[in-house]
Amino acid sequence: MTTGQRIAELRQKHSMSQPMLAEKMNVSASTITSWENDRRGVKGDDLVRLSQLFNVSTDYLLGNIEKANYYSLSGKEKLDIAEQAQRIIDGLDSDTGVNFYGEPATDEQKQSMRDILEMGLRINKEKAKKKFTPKKYRNTEDKDSE
Repeated sequence: MTTGQRIAELRQKHSMSQPMLAEKMNVSASTITSWENDRRGVKGDDLVRLSQLFNVSTDYLLGNIEKANYYSLSGKEKLDIAEQAQRIIDGLDSDTGVNFYGEPATDEQKQSMRDILEMGLRINKEKAKKKFTPKKYRNTEDKDSE
């Protein structure tokens, strides 16, 4: 993924239009368009401001690393969490499992509970990584803010 694609993705993830981002960055909307279409490189100061605005590392914006933050979950961690959530839901299938108005949970209800469990497990895993990762392994930007 290019720098421009990452900027566009982060802008959209933060529900910003190009003019909104341009205003926050104190540049023109056409500059944002040029960055996102990779027709123009992002200057160093602007790169740092974008990384701070979106709470990601400059290395992530430049495409040097795949994880936006040191505490972002890896693909394996996401799979492990999905499996853990599924094991919890599978445990609900017993006679003492969850029921709604005396009826056993439907597959749709179980999927909803699994999704919520997975989200909670991911949030807690990221918080733990953020709290317990030694400072020497954290992004430079995160070290400076402490």
